[in-house]
Amino acid sequence: MLAKVLIRLLVGLSGPAILLDPGDERDFPQDEALRLISAGFAAPVAEIKIERAVQVPTAERRGRKRNVVSGDGDGSGNG
Repeated sequence: MLAKVLIRLLVGLSGPAILLDPGDERDFPQDEALRLISAGFAAPVAEIKIERAVQVPTAERRGRKRNVVSGDGDGSGNG
């Protein structure tokens, strides 16, 4: 008995008993999966699950308020 291999289709694949779209993932017998991969119709799917750390949101920091009004001039905005 041949092992099953999980592959992701890069193209659509249809037949009397199958209808798959690009991006679909499915187990195929090893020899058929290798044939589809070598023809460029599919890519192997890594079955290794990677655990990723979740970043905890930090408190928002705001800088010191700045005086946006210049102390120069008469406040009219003219030079």
